[in-house]
Amino acid sequence: MPNPIDTFPDPVVGVPWGELGAIRRAARLHGRWHVDAVLGYPVEGLLEPYTEALSERLGAAVTLDLTFAPPPGEGVAGASHIVAVASGKGGVGKSTTAVNLALGLDRAGAKAGILDADIYGPSQGMMLGVPEGRRPEVRDQRTFIPMRVHGIEAISMSMMVTDRTPMVWRGPMASGALQQLIGQTEWGGLDYLVVDMPPGTGDIQLTLSQQARVSGAVIVTTPQDIALLDARKGIEMFRKVDIPILGIVENMSWFECDGCGKAHHLFAAGGGQRVAEEYGVELLGEFPLDPRIRESTDGGKPTVAADPTGSAATLYVDCARRIAGQLWRLAQVAAPPPTISMDDQ
Repeated sequence: MPNPIDTFPDPVVGVPWGELGAIRRAARLHGRWHVDAVLGYPVEGLLEPYTEALSERLGAAVTLDLTFAPPPGEGVAGASHIVAVASGKGGVGKSTTAVNLALGLDRAGAKAGILDADIYGPSQGMMLGVPEGRRPEVRDQRTFIPMRVHGIEAISMSMMVTDRTPMVWRGPMASGALQQLIGQTEWGGLDYLVVDMPPGTGDIQLTLSQQARVSGAVIVTTPQDIALLDARKGIEMFRKVDIPILGIVENMSWFECDGCGKAHHLFAAGGGQRVAEEYGVELLGEFPLDPRIRESTDGGKPTVAADPTGSAATLYVDCARRIAGQLWRLAQVAAPPPTISMDDQ
């Protein structure tokens, strides 16, 4: 008879814990289950709801020990997993999404950082509230030490030039700058490095795929047909360079009217879900058209940092956890480790 803990479907990944190899130990003693589970996504804030869900499923009291252990990764030195956040076109909220996902991973209990790969239009310095004129420390005239802002590590060209300095560079020069940021930044043992990609499918995307082992890509879109068309191009580009698509994030999905309290789909509805189904990937999250998200990011304190318990921040944290969960699922081998189970009845 299988251990009933093995069949518990993981609330984030949707796959039973037994298949994921999540259970280190499980024993039933004197009518109470004692479960030691190790999950491949950050688990801050999940102990109580997971204990309740297990107890309800098993029909017995549960003592749960829940820990986070990310799967091994080979991103770059000092960062295990690289997650590229990309879009086929500009104006869909990709950079806002990227920084809030990095902050969401941190809030969920992981060590996270962000690399701004948009060489021509870097924005993460402003979004994170880095004062103009503050520069990253350079060690041995070669190695960049990323700045620590709102709990995450960050590096961006916007931290090395003024807000008014344009990057008037040809493609190879921009690619060379990205190679320097990738190869000469001393990350501090990150679980996840989020890379804010420029829009499109050009030199920077190819450089990242060639210079670093990217664990997966997240495609940001809006519900409009033209944005979805470009999102498909982004997906196809990453597939051509053998980078897994972790899922789709749909921005500006709805607007909630202050007067009536109803959700209005200004740019159509369900587009992100259709693209996700078309490519057999997850719809990782849907985010509202909310001026507070824009205001907080423009003010240098993104939503997750500005209002960590708010509804929008919760959506970002949940989305970040799903991304980590997809990486865990991809890393699983066919045969999970054995489970030690005891029952006194």
